[in-house]
Amino acid sequence: MKKLYILCFLLGTGLFAVAQIRVALVGGPQWSSVKETNSLPGWDTSTKPFYSSKTGINIGLLGQIPIGSSKRAFFQPGIFYSSKGRKYSLSNDTLLAAINDTLRYTSTFVTNYIEVPLNIGYKIPLSKKANFFVSAGPYISFIFSGKTTNEKRAFSTNKFSKDVINLEVGDGEDKAKILDLGVNARAGFDLNKILISAFYSQGLTSFYKANYEGTFKHQNYGISVGFWLNTVGPKKPKDKDKDGVPDTEDACPELAGSSLTKGCPDKDADGLADNIDQCPNVAGLAKYNGCPIPDTDKDGINDEEDKCPKEAGSLAYQGCPVPDRDKDGLNDEIDECPDQAGTAQYKGCPVPDTDGDGLNDKEDKCPTEAGKLENNGCPEIKQEIVEKVNYAAKSIFFEKNSDKILSRSFVSLEEVAKVLRDNPILQLTIEGHTDNVGNASYNLSLSQKRANAVKAYLLKQGIAENRLKAQGFGSEKPVGDNQTAEGKAQNRRVELKLAQD
Repeated sequence: MKKLYILCFLLGTGLFAVAQIRVALVGGPQWSSVKETNSLPGWDTSTKPFYSSKTGINIGLLGQIPIGSSKRAFFQPGIFYSSKGRKYSLSNDTLLAAINDTLRYTSTFVTNYIEVPLNIGYKIPLSKKANFFVSAGPYISFIFSGKTTNEKRAFSTNKFSKDVINLEVGDGEDKAKILDLGVNARAGFDLNKILISAFYSQGLTSFYKANYEGTFKHQNYGISVGFWLNTVGPKKPKDKDKDGVPDTEDACPELAGSSLTKGCPDKDADGLADNIDQCPNVAGLAKYNGCPIPDTDKDGINDEEDKCPKEAGSLAYQGCPVPDRDKDGLNDEIDECPDQAGTAQYKGCPVPDTDGDGLNDKEDKCPTEAGKLENNGCPEIKQEIVEKVNYAAKSIFFEKNSDKILSRSFVSLEEVAKVLRDNPILQLTIEGHTDNVGNASYNLSLSQKRANAVKAYLLKQGIAENRLKAQGFGSEKPVGDNQTAEGKAQNRRVELKLAQD
């Protein structure tokens, strides 16, 4: 196998050695399928329809060697990496999926080849730099690698599984042959430097041996875009240093340079050759013999024109800094309060206090409503609202051992929703509690479900979710004596606690 790949590599690189050959780097997508014929019962109706083409790539070198004096006919050899194969995809209906526990099954068969097409072609001129061409001929393919990827989505668990099986090469069952032969054709446009074409290939030999009698032949079609890597023309003038400047015009024929400096090196690319540049490693100007314009304070203004050459400034102030009278870090040009220290967020002005409560808007949680400093700028929650919510909490009832709210609770919950709608800055914590009867874990879960049920009811009344918090505590926080029936009844409760945003 290694010898075959080395032979293909030598063939590809050898294309460059032929004097009259043009070589293009060509690549693009291709769509591959496998033409399978067998005598399996029901193949054409129950299996074949689920096979489809697979998308792959085709990339490599394509040569063009003229034949005859007109140069319209040509030999077109090439060497490509080609990804071929096919795809099987099956989706089962619910009944069948339940039987075999498979909702969806896909199998992707991939074979990668080193492919050598040997075509004869002909081109038709369309303009001075454009030609239409067609070519056709045999191809030889050497297998590079291959694998089968099987993916399954189970019906019972709705989970995916994936299995990758590497393809073996040889003459036995379930193995691919080293060599594959076929024919191919290509047609497209040669646009001087760019090559655009479409291609089709058909295998002539069966490349794979299954565990049943059958033949397997590749079919491919695709599109390619290529770029010519060389040109064929008159001999180039001698250029010892390979810098594109002929030795007859090169002032430094043994040192690579550019045409701008008559073929001499220019390390800093400032247009002055190193042999006359006083600062050969730093780009500069001819005016300063290749050195940069001096700028001591690095403000972009030449020291000769800078009135503050040792202090970075701006052009508007002839190299001096823009003044900042209030010393708040914003210069007077952009400071809307130049005589009063402020912040950049407020364009140089102090942070405002909209409600005038002594706490600026940045720290005030209720910036449009005067409040108290100890309450983060918000007014205290009115006692009548707190009492109304606490009273409503005592009228929330559930079915026994359930999180279903009884209908007689709805009036109280409507009252709570109205309070929240009328006071948009308020937030509500819903706490669920139980007595100590039964399993503690069950009680904790039930208390959480009941708190969630109250939250869900308030959400339906249009209260935003970010204003509501639900938490269950089980029997952790009793307010009555769990040794008495009255105390247990007190402990089975929902508490509603108000807070401000």
